Amino acid sequence: MSRTRTALLAAMALVAGATGTAIAAVPGDAGAAAVPCTVDYKVQNQWDTGFTASVTITNNSAAKSSWSLKWSYAGNQKVTSGWNAKVSQSGANVTAANESYNGTLATGGSASFGFQGTYSGSNAVPATFTLDGVTCNVDSGGPTDPTDPTDPPAGNRVNNPYTGAKVYVNPEWSEKAAAEAGGSRIANQPTGVWLDRTAAINGVNGGMSLRDHLDEALRQKGSGELVIQLVIYNLPGRDCAALASNGELGPTEIDKYKTQYIDPIKAILGDSKYASLRIVTTVEIDSLPNLVTNVTPRATATPNCDVMKANGNYVKGVGYALNKLGDVPNVYNYVDAGHHGWLGWDDNFAPSADMFKQAATAEGATVADVHGFIANTANYSALKEDNFSISDNVAGKSVRESKWVDWNRYTDELSYAQALRNQLVSIGFDSGIGMLIDTSRNGWGGANRPTGPGATTSVDTYVDGGRYDRRINPGNWCNQAGAGLGERPQASPAAGIDAYVWMKPPGESDGSSKAIDNDEGKGFDRMCDPTYTGNPRNNNNMSGALPDAPISGHWFSAQFQELMKNAYPPLS
Repeated sequence: MSRTRTALLAAMALVAGATGTAIAAVPGDAGAAAVPCTVDYKVQNQWDTGFTASVTITNNSAAKSSWSLKWSYAGNQKVTSGWNAKVSQSGANVTAANESYNGTLATGGSASFGFQGTYSGSNAVPATFTLDGVTCNVDSGGPTDPTDPTDPPAGNRVNNPYTGAKVYVNPEWSEKAAAEAGGSRIANQPTGVWLDRTAAINGVNGGMSLRDHLDEALRQKGSGELVIQLVIYNLPGRDCAALASNGELGPTEIDKYKTQYIDPIKAILGDSKYASLRIVTTVEIDSLPNLVTNVTPRATATPNCDVMKANGNYVKGVGYALNKLGDVPNVYNYVDAGHHGWLGWDDNFAPSADMFKQAATAEGATVADVHGFIANTANYSALKEDNFSISDNVAGKSVRESKWVDWNRYTDELSYAQALRNQLVSIGFDSGIGMLIDTSRNGWGGANRPTGPGATTSVDTYVDGGRYDRRINPGNWCNQAGAGLGERPQASPAAGIDAYVWMKPPGESDGSSKAIDNDEGKGFDRMCDPTYTGNPRNNNNMSGALPDAPISGHWFSAQFQELMKNAYPPLS
């Protein structure tokens, strides 16, 4: 989340040329001997009262077996927590000492750490850093003062990328939507671009490549700001608890994921041609929560999820993606966070947040590489249930005892997303993180939408009579009958929520309702079969899926029409 600007501070004058221009010496330069160390101090994210920063030390002198970096703040900044270094503060003076695992600092070697802090007024970059008592030159810095007009805006991340920005309309989806009867009413809505296999980077079957989408985004951007939304979705052993969206990479092919998928995406996103775009990534949906809910000894365990937890490749893959993509200054990483009907129970909620933290600090990533989280991606959970709340009691029973809620702590996605955000901040994620909620298919409007609470004869009649979400069970996820388009994409709709988004393009199938041969690695999942009677993950209920569906990601006209018919707010 870096809001980074290059700021060569006064100390750089030590190696200034005759013209007076500051020149940063680097190892190997003729002037390197004059620069015993350099410090790269970047403010990664900044909000009204707080910030996070990353610091990289490069040692140009003799090798070290331990190190201690010191600086002083000119303002009232206070360090509240740190990672990859022991960071302490006394008054304005801060000391960062190595951990046991990163004390070695070779000549020309670097070490990095990060921290979170508070401030008021300005948040100036420290003027001087010393490494083991020796003054270093500063290589770069985060915004010394976000209100300083001399700070160039290019490359700086903003707190909410959706604020003041248009969002990219995918021409390929828009054309399909417009071709449907009545589809022109929503064909101009922004949707996510799914990079669900390596071939998608260069375009599948003559379709648009990643560069094509970015070039079109620049055209749509014009002179204003524009967000383009990309779904990063190709982990090895993908979707271990499902079959409809299995991917091309086997459980052990983590190196292919890194070198043939993530690295090429990073190289394209890092092209300076696209530096003016705000690039939002949704990182690997339906992955990390499986390592909590669908592994041994849970009743919902699957052998494939046990394999992925044992080999660690979900955690490694997500960490690698966050680390590499987070290096691109105009990329905003949002990690998938399931939905309330998956993770809202006590034994899933906090352990899943811990799993997100584990992945966010793997493979060189830090929490500073995470701009936020996204809930309900490609799912159907209602945004807000108005006709009952988790604190209601009916006929002597709590709403939590109803068959529908089933002891969940949350009744809808908004309450879940806001609570999860608080939980994530409490375990070390930046307090400035924001949430996205995918509202592409959770409107549940039409003739069957309740207009008030259910009867109070029992807790089940009360909940079932009033709930907007008309699924048979909240564990049902494939091509749900009766679903409708939800809230239209919008920025800052509620506290802690960066945006409502349509990350899943309406009209794209979740999976085939019967086995269909394909070359995309996608299997047949009985949860997409309307005759299926269920499994422990949906309490052995009917699947609720529509018939005659194509394989996942392919256009499903009947579903698109149903989504428009049941839209809430209704389409005009």
